[in-house]
Amino acid sequence: QVQLVESGGGWVQAGGSLRLSCAASGRTFSSYTVGWFRQAPGKEREFVAAKSRSGVITSYAESVKGRFTISRDNAENTVYLQMNSLKPEDTGVYYCATVHPEGSSWLGDSWGQGTQVTVSS
Repeated sequence: QVQLVESGGGWVQAGGSLRLSCAASGRTFSSYTVGWFRQAPGKEREFVAAKSRSGVITSYAESVKGRFTISRDNAENTVYLQMNSLKPEDTGVYYCATVHPEGSSWLGDSWGQGTQVTVSS
């Protein structure tokens, strides 16, 4: 299995930007589809974005389309989430994961420990 470690979370005012990183261990990182999820206080974890092994297929939740961009660098075993025009409702713990498709959505397989993002109004 691949081990995942997120970084880059923090506090930002509404309208600001943050870039999350997820470093993966293991030589097989490029064989995984990877994604980001988030969990707000008192809510269930929800899908944010996913990117296929080759990077050709990208998927976003409707709530972040046009604001967030997922990217990956297979040579560096890293996946990123660039978050722009942040809103208070983007606040939560963000998790990196290897994912697989399930119906019209994505499910996580291996998870990182999460990084906190707080957006103030």
